[in-house]
Amino acid sequence: MLIQNVEHLGKSGDIVEVKPGFANNFLLPEGLAIVSNEHHKRMIEKHKAKLLEIEKKRLATLRGLADQIGKQSINVEANANEDGHLYGSVGATEIVAALKANGFTVSSDQIKLDGVLKELGLYTVKVLLHADIATELKVWVVPAAGN
Repeated sequence: MLIQNVEHLGKSGDIVEVKPGFANNFLLPEGLAIVSNEHHKRMIEKHKAKLLEIEKKRLATLRGLADQIGKQSINVEANANEDGHLYGSVGATEIVAALKANGFTVSSDQIKLDGVLKELGLYTVKVLLHADIATELKVWVVPAAGN
């Protein structure tokens, strides 16, 4: 029975059948697995139920955060010429910083852009908080105060 997730073998709590050498030389000494018995099965089931409850609470929190982010419209300042073309570009890092200034903490890998933003204007950016939870954010790219 696996204690931890093992790549190409299974997840925590899975009962897997492996060759004795793999179990005795790797899985058991590394603390990745134990020999399965009824007591361990009951303990794993209780642990899985607890983890499922924690995950449900986390998903509810993420859904609430997604709703709040979806209602936001943020401004990102950038240097641009008279035609509205940016001298640089606006990417996920700038969007994360603008969200952080509004009190939302997300990572740059959660911001999904089709490409960097190179012109002034309004963009709809996808924010992926979880595999099942995504929202859209309105991003205004505006000229920097010095322009």
